[in-house]
Amino acid sequence: MFSNEKLFEIALNLQEPWYVKRIEFDTTAGELHMYIDFRKGSRFPCPVCGQGTKVHDTLEQTWRHLNFFQYKAFIHSRTPRADCPADGVRLVNVPWSRPGSEFTLLFEALALVAQMPVAAVARIVDEHDTRLWRVVHHYVDMARAAEDHSQVRNIAIDETACLRGQRYIALFHDTDAGRVLYAVPGREAFTVGCFVKDLEAHHGKPGRIENVVCDMSAAFLYGVEAQFTNATIVIDKFHLMKLMNEALDEMRRQEQQEVEDLKHSRYIWLKNQSNLTAAQRRLFEDLSQRNLKTARAYRMKLALQEGYQSPDRATAEEGLKRLYWWLVHSRLEPMKAMAVTIKGHWNAILNYFDHRRTTGALEAARNRARGYRNVNNLITMVYPIAGKLRLSPAEV
Repeated sequence: MFSNEKLFEIALNLQEPWYVKRIEFDTTAGELHMYIDFRKGSRFPCPVCGQGTKVHDTLEQTWRHLNFFQYKAFIHSRTPRADCPADGVRLVNVPWSRPGSEFTLLFEALALVAQMPVAAVARIVDEHDTRLWRVVHHYVDMARAAEDHSQVRNIAIDETACLRGQRYIALFHDTDAGRVLYAVPGREAFTVGCFVKDLEAHHGKPGRIENVVCDMSAAFLYGVEAQFTNATIVIDKFHLMKLMNEALDEMRRQEQQEVEDLKHSRYIWLKNQSNLTAAQRRLFEDLSQRNLKTARAYRMKLALQEGYQSPDRATAEEGLKRLYWWLVHSRLEPMKAMAVTIKGHWNAILNYFDHRRTTGALEAARNRARGYRNVNNLITMVYPIAGKLRLSPAEV
C-alpha cells in the first residue's frame, strides 16, 4: 500500500532525484502543504548550459498549486543552486514550475484555459488577480513573440474606448485571417507607426500591405499614408453609416424644438425597422408621413445604405453622385456637412466596392474593452480572444 507521500509523488509526476518528504494538512486554515526534497549527492543540469553540476547550496521556495478539493495547496522545496564551472552558481529549474513563477505549471494552465475573466478565476481559487495577470501576460508575450506576420497583406484599423471612455486603444486587424494583429493605447497617428514596428518584428513588410480599411480619422489617415505607401485606403462602410446616423440624429434634435413628438423618437430613426416594437413602428409610420426635415434626412440615410448594395464601383459611384447632389441641396445643415465629408473622401469610399473589406470583424475585440481596470490587461486579453493567439503553457 502506498504512503501518503508516495501517492502525492505519483500525482505530481515527480521523478528521481525529487521526492515528497512530508505532507501537512492544516484543517484550521484549510490548506495542504507538500514538502519536496532531493536525494543527497544528486547532481543537476546547469539552467544555462545544461552541464551536470553538483549542488552549491539551496533556496527555500513556495509555489501555489491546484486546490486539493476545496482546500488551497502549496508546494515547498529547498531548491538547489548548481555550481557550474562555466556559468557560476545558478538556481536549478524545478520540474513543476517555470523559472521565476510563484505558481506550479498546472495552476498556470488553469488560469489560462478557464473560460472566464481573470478576476472570476481569482475569486474561485482565492488568489489575488494581480498575481494571475502576471501569468497571463507571460504566456501571451511568449506566444506573440513566436507569431509570423510575413503573409499579412490586408489590414483594418479601428479604435475602441476603454476604462469608461477615458482611454482609447487602436486595433490592427488582418482582414484575411480574421484576427487582431496588434493593439496599442491611443488613437493618434503614431499608433500606426507602432504597428509597423511590431509588424516588422514579426517578419511582416509594410510595403506588401495592399489595402487598409479605416475610418475617416485624420490621424489614422495621415499615419496610413505615411507608413503604407503602396496600399489602397478603404473607408469603412460602418463608420460612414455611423456618421450618417449622427447627422440624422442631429437633424432630429434640432427639429424637436418645434415638433415635440420627435423628442423620444431617436431609436426609430437609427435602427432597422425589423427591430422595432409594434408601438415604435406605429410612431415611425406616423412621423415618416409628415413633412418633417427628419423624415427627409432619414430617406437620405436609406439611400446611402442601399448604395452599399451596388454590384460594382461604377453603379455605386452613380448612386453616390445622386446622393451627394441631394445632400448639398437639402437645406439641412447636418446633411450638407455630411456631403462635405463624402466629397473629401470620395475615392476611398468607393474603394470599398473594389475590395469589399470592413472593420466589422473587430467587433469581438471592441466588446472585450469593458470591465478592465488596466489598459495593459485589456490589450493582453485581446490577443487570445480576438487575435486567435494560441497560448501554450509549458508541458505539465
